[in-house]
Amino acid sequence: MTRFFASVLIVLTIGVATGAHSQDKTITVFAAASMKNALDDVSLTFTTRTGVKVVTSYDASSALMKQIESGAPADAFLSADLKWMDYGVEKKVINESTRLNLLGNVLVLIAAKDSKIDHVDVKAGFDLAKLAGDGRIATGDVKAVPVGLYAKAALEKLGVWASVEPMMAMTVNVRAALAYVARGEAPLGIVYATDAKIEPGVKVIGVFPDNSHDPIIYPMAATVNAKPETMQYLAFLRSSAAKTIFEGYGFSVLAKPTS
Repeated sequence: MTRFFASVLIVLTIGVATGAHSQDKTITVFAAASMKNALDDVSLTFTTRTGVKVVTSYDASSALMKQIESGAPADAFLSADLKWMDYGVEKKVINESTRLNLLGNVLVLIAAKDSKIDHVDVKAGFDLAKLAGDGRIATGDVKAVPVGLYAKAALEKLGVWASVEPMMAMTVNVRAALAYVARGEAPLGIVYATDAKIEPGVKVIGVFPDNSHDPIIYPMAATVNAKPETMQYLAFLRSSAAKTIFEGYGFSVLAKPTS
């Protein structure tokens, strides 16, 4: 009987050790909502090649960083702008030595697929308010969400912000703004080109000039409490395989491929 219990104890001990080892092979990534489709594919490829599971939480970069600051157990952070990565470094929750600018994107004006509006010349003084009519213009919260910050900056630079500010429908993240337009709840929206590319219910009717807002840059970094496997993941994000996937979804890859 004693030998039996000893055997059971050994089996249980091995099971616990195996479980702990499996947990060590999972990393948690907090990433900008606009990255979802592309990053899901990249992470799946990474897991297939390495056996390291990636659990990803998508939302506005602002919301994610606030969660990390509050102690959320993230291993890596991928932001849709530099501001929130800077904030993480300032608050000492991001390992600055691992920081790298990974991707670029483009700001676009969208409408529902069946909209009568086909092309808009997005330039100084263009009548965006007239185009929206009695409807709203959906984008992220212009006080915190990156796409909203870019949108407001562009509209101010083009001299049309004052006329459209009362018409803005500000959402929790860029994918929510995309959904508003796709569902017909807002006739127009300001999102990233990559978002418009994955949503069959919308079409791009205009592109904001690059000089109307800061460059759209997606930096990546490990958190200060990141698991060792995180560095392997960040390295993979710079691989040729990842580059092909990101470019397939419309992102520009800023980081030089490592392999």
